[in-house]
Amino acid sequence: MRMAIIGALALTLPLAVAAAPESYTIDPTHTFMYWEVDHLGVSMQRGRFDRTSGKFTLDRVAKTGGVDLTVETASLSSGDNVKGSRPRTLDEHLRNADFFNVPEFPRMTFKSTAVRFTGDNPVEISGQLTLLGVTKPLTLRVERWVCKDNPMNKRPMCGGNATATLKRTDWGMKFGVPAIGDEVRLWVAMEGYKD
Repeated sequence: MRMAIIGALALTLPLAVAAAPESYTIDPTHTFMYWEVDHLGVSMQRGRFDRTSGKFTLDRVAKTGGVDLTVETASLSSGDNVKGSRPRTLDEHLRNADFFNVPEFPRMTFKSTAVRFTGDNPVEISGQLTLLGVTKPLTLRVERWVCKDNPMNKRPMCGGNATATLKRTDWGMKFGVPAIGDEVRLWVAMEGYKD
């Protein structure tokens, strides 16, 4: 009987080890949040945030995971950052109280609450987005997810692309609505190295 118990434990040990969640640290050089919003019904304006940090976990056996991202709002870039003779650039306007209010809210965060898998890969990440001091649910739909060794530095990495749509007024960003669209489309390009 004792040998049977030891044998059963020996068989389950490799499975327990294989099911351990793996932790990854965000690669800030290749992780960005992009946005798109309608401008006056004429064109879709795009921009991105240049500084993102955080961690994510992944357990492909147990089909669980988690994401914790911090975005520095001052790092936003619309492509218009040269003032010339104007009183301010578009980047400066987006950083003031009309939009991201960077002095009061220098960061926005996303913390996952659930991750849904199809096969070995995450396909949906539900969580809480905190922006302008307001926290509300947001779901990221994963369009692509890959885990492999980086071919240049040989380190294990995972990452991919995800999208979401939100109404900015839900977070208190009301300036210019409806001329400047309420609906904002987000793209997240995320890569991380295994810890």
